[in-house]
Amino acid sequence: MVDFLAENNLCGQAILRIVSCGNAIIAELLRLSEFIPAVFRLKDRADQQKYGDIIFDFSYFKGPELCESKLESKPELQDLDEEFRENNIEIVTRFYLAFQSVHKYIVDLNRYLDDLNEGVYIQQTLETVLLNEDGKQLLCEALYLYGVMLLVIDQKIEGETRERMLVSYYRYSAARSSADSNMDDICKLLRSTGYSSQPGAKRPPNYPESYFQRVPINETFISMVIGRLRSDDIYNQVSAYPLPEHRSTALANQAAMLYVILYFEPSILHTHQAKMREIVDKYFPDNWVISIYMGITVNLADAWEPYKAAKTALNNTLDLSNVREQASRYATVRERVHAQVQQFLKEGYLREELVLDNIPRLLNCLRDGNVAIRWLMLHTADSACDPNNKRLRQIKDQILTDSRYNPKILFQLLLDTAQFEFILKEMFKQMLSEKQAKWEHYKKEGSERMMELADVFSGVKPLTRVEKNENLQAWFREISKQILSLNYDDSTAAGRKTVQLIQALEEVQEFHQLESNLQVCQFLADTRKFLHQMIRTINIKEEVLITMQIIGDLSFAWQLIDSFTAIMQESIRVSPSMVTKLRATFLKLASALDLPLLRINQANSPDLLSVSQYYSGELVSYVRKVLQIIPESMFTSLLKIIKLQTHDIIEVPTRLDKDKLRDYAQLGPRYEVAKLTHAISIFTEGILMMKTTLVGIIKVDPKQLLEDGIRKELVKRVAFALHRGLIFNPRAKPSELMPKLKELGATMDGFHRSFEYIQDYVNIYGLKIWQEEVSRIINYNVEQECNNFLRTKIQDWQSMYQSTHIPIPKFTPVDESVTFIGRLCREILRITDPKMTCHIDQLNTWYDMKTHQEVTSSRLFSEIQNTLGTFGLNGLDRLLCFMIVKELQNFLSMFQKIILRDRTVQETLKTLMNAVSPLKSIVANSNKIYFSAIAKTQKIWTAYLEAIMKVGQMQILRQQIANELNYSCRFDSKHLAAALENLNKALLADIEAHYQDPSLPYPKEDNTLLYEITAYLEAAGIHNPLNKIYITTKRLPYFPVVNFLFLIAQLPKLQYNKNLGMVCRKPADPVDWPPLVLGLLTLLKQFHSRYTEQFLALIGQFIRSTVEQCVSQKIPEMPADVVGALLFLEDYVRYTKLPRRVAEAHVPNFIFDEFRTVL
Repeated sequence: MVDFLAENNLCGQAILRIVSCGNAIIAELLRLSEFIPAVFRLKDRADQQKYGDIIFDFSYFKGPELCESKLESKPELQDLDEEFRENNIEIVTRFYLAFQSVHKYIVDLNRYLDDLNEGVYIQQTLETVLLNEDGKQLLCEALYLYGVMLLVIDQKIEGETRERMLVSYYRYSAARSSADSNMDDICKLLRSTGYSSQPGAKRPPNYPESYFQRVPINETFISMVIGRLRSDDIYNQVSAYPLPEHRSTALANQAAMLYVILYFEPSILHTHQAKMREIVDKYFPDNWVISIYMGITVNLADAWEPYKAAKTALNNTLDLSNVREQASRYATVRERVHAQVQQFLKEGYLREELVLDNIPRLLNCLRDGNVAIRWLMLHTADSACDPNNKRLRQIKDQILTDSRYNPKILFQLLLDTAQFEFILKEMFKQMLSEKQAKWEHYKKEGSERMMELADVFSGVKPLTRVEKNENLQAWFREISKQILSLNYDDSTAAGRKTVQLIQALEEVQEFHQLESNLQVCQFLADTRKFLHQMIRTINIKEEVLITMQIIGDLSFAWQLIDSFTAIMQESIRVSPSMVTKLRATFLKLASALDLPLLRINQANSPDLLSVSQYYSGELVSYVRKVLQIIPESMFTSLLKIIKLQTHDIIEVPTRLDKDKLRDYAQLGPRYEVAKLTHAISIFTEGILMMKTTLVGIIKVDPKQLLEDGIRKELVKRVAFALHRGLIFNPRAKPSELMPKLKELGATMDGFHRSFEYIQDYVNIYGLKIWQEEVSRIINYNVEQECNNFLRTKIQDWQSMYQSTHIPIPKFTPVDESVTFIGRLCREILRITDPKMTCHIDQLNTWYDMKTHQEVTSSRLFSEIQNTLGTFGLNGLDRLLCFMIVKELQNFLSMFQKIILRDRTVQETLKTLMNAVSPLKSIVANSNKIYFSAIAKTQKIWTAYLEAIMKVGQMQILRQQIANELNYSCRFDSKHLAAALENLNKALLADIEAHYQDPSLPYPKEDNTLLYEITAYLEAAGIHNPLNKIYITTKRLPYFPVVNFLFLIAQLPKLQYNKNLGMVCRKPADPVDWPPLVLGLLTLLKQFHSRYTEQFLALIGQFIRSTVEQCVSQKIPEMPADVVGALLFLEDYVRYTKLPRRVAEAHVPNFIFDEFRTVL
């Protein structure tokens, strides 16, 4: 018959594919369970209030029209719903596909069983497949994996969360309408079971059997699979555990499968007393806590509580006398084995001869050790014992007492056993690879010795006092030939023959009185030794390695090992060289990967890579978590070093008096620093002792681990310092901004200096790491802060700055800002608010309007540069950009609302436009026309002024930031600044040339050059924020005239001061000139340039008309409003860097030249 798993056996390949797929689905479910968006849990009040109306559970299906109409009636809910869809559709689709694959899995399995029954696979029926060794394994696994999937889903993704995700997918995706969509079946299978994985939660009635029966499965198949699992050893594991007391461990995998599959036929658990007794006697006579898949543990005493037959059958095992007996037995085994293992691990004890002579003894020691570790770890685990269940607590206390349980001792045993196993495996692999070469070497040596002896007895070789003996000469020659004829490939015959040869050599020595000649004896003894070595070598079998692999399985501890993390870390802290032993433990844990990957590999499935990456990644993350104690301890020592260096050790001056030498020597503190530095380098040495290791399929390089660990610790501490250092009290007078920045600057400087100090002792690039990580923290926080302004938010898993190995911590917001950068930005905006302060452009300083005290100046930005570096300033700049965009968008919607929808305002504007046309003319009776228009539109200016001033204020801040960045760039990296400026000029020249002559080159659309250089230019401050286009705009009617009216409506609130320019008349009615000018300028920049033209023409006409009226009425001085308008034009030209003729086109140049002399 064809091999069941052969490529051309369709029946075997079909079930193999199903099982392989099952393992991949479970890995995907476990992977996804870490990415459930928090909103679907609706845990906190804020989420419930915000999203409660758009996230539904299955109650939605009772009346979808009602829910949808409720949404449609409220535009803001619709908007939120749309935004929620954009942000979550990707992850929800991924979850849906995983749920769909679970349903597809069971449909495929059912179809396969139907095909078997209908005879689609020739000569194969359910019975024949179950008779085949691989066939019965795969059929049992197929059903078991389906059960595990359902349990994993319920444990990791709560029922209500699942329902909400499925409904969201149904509402948001287009797939619901397609004919082949099986949404209904998936919803039926995965609707909430009422189960909760929270500790102390009550178990729903008939759980999990009612859940397992949602998709019916062939009952004959279930009962036949249970029958096989009850009677057979389907994986032939008993051969690896010959001792009867190890039987339950040998069958542990099968026991887990049986536990899951019994829920498909709960009647056995409820009423079949005899069957349950048989199952318990075979699988659970001495254990009741089992691992069902990749370390998911179950306590049968709790799980089988509702089932009468199962509970009764288990009572014998759970009898306190049995518990006591098992616990004390394992305590004795543990002590005995530990002593043996420690003996084996002594340096130089495990030699090749000893190992080869004692294989059974060594394997027995490993068996005992591993079985004891398994029993003690499972039965003392906290996760397996519900603290509210009195009986379970009692049993566990009994075990802890009788087994004299001490987690540290158990962990030490695990470490030593893993190390012993690792050394043995390595020795065996080495011996297996050299086996044939060594065997041939011993054979050659033995045969040559015999030939030499034959020569000695020929009388030709002069060996002292050996007489010629032709019989012996012929006999030794024959022996030499026999040795040479031994065949390596026929090991059994060769072994037998070798034993006979050894006997013959012993006999020849006795019969022929050869003892008298020492050299002949020596030759014979050597040859016997070589023959013995040949027997040993031929006994090195691969079976030993396989047995060690089976015995050493640690997959049951995949999750339990976490409870030993604290012990591992403590032991590393005390002795960093402990890492080498831990390496063996991690490799032992990696053997757990064989379980899910075996079938995927056999099926040549493309999922192999993603599944092995997931499990290997989980394990590597755990390794990182354990070894993180090293960087943590380093940083603790570092903080002490910083403290000593900054507070205790005084700088030695270049010249000092001899008698002061002792004071400056400071031997005590210097000794402390040296001691701490030594401790740090010892830690480094410890982690580097762990050689490069392959964990699953991921290569772990200790140097990289150390660097990542140091980065992680640095990120944790710096992020916390930034979070804590930048929390402001808005009521504080004066603002806490500068003192807090100075304090934070000192903290950051401390980190920076200590990092610089430590880099040589740890052999890392300190400055590179510092810059990369600090920039990452700041950029990530800016990104999170800007998410507030984005519709499609950047989630953590999409962010280019967030990392799984070196995560940037998130802190709960303390005010409306999400992160420290938002708080810093809003504090700067608060203290430079144009309603409270006035900005004096020439001094780059803000003063309080009422008290005229200085509030802050451009020093603020150099302080931010000192504290947060270039990244901080650049991030602040990016955040201000987003805020300006938001303000401009708000402004446009306000413009629509209060101007374009207000009939009276529109009428006023129309009348004014008619009165002032054409713009080149002079308006007769101008005062009356202008001021009546202002009076009629008075109510709209307050909101207008606020919006314009906010934008202007932020533009001033952006200018200051660009200034500071450019200054520091020229100072710290002049070559970069020069290169950027030249490249920028060259590019602009090329682009201008292209527009004059389109045949010249121009960057293509897919060329990222312009986009990339912009980022550099902004970081170096080589840009003008005022020229930036923030938003795209449509044509707006009356836009120039509204802005013109707005400007002349504000002019009466201002007055001209010779030293300071335009300042506010009354602090009670605050207007600040620079933000007003820059705000208007920015606003106009967003529209077509003809709007600006028209706006300037209106101002020019206003100046000309008013001056004309003054002249005709013989008023000698120039009106204040005209002065204001002229100053506006002057500032406009200055800020936009336009030639002055732009303004002179609208105002005669003699007025421009002379107006200051008149004032």
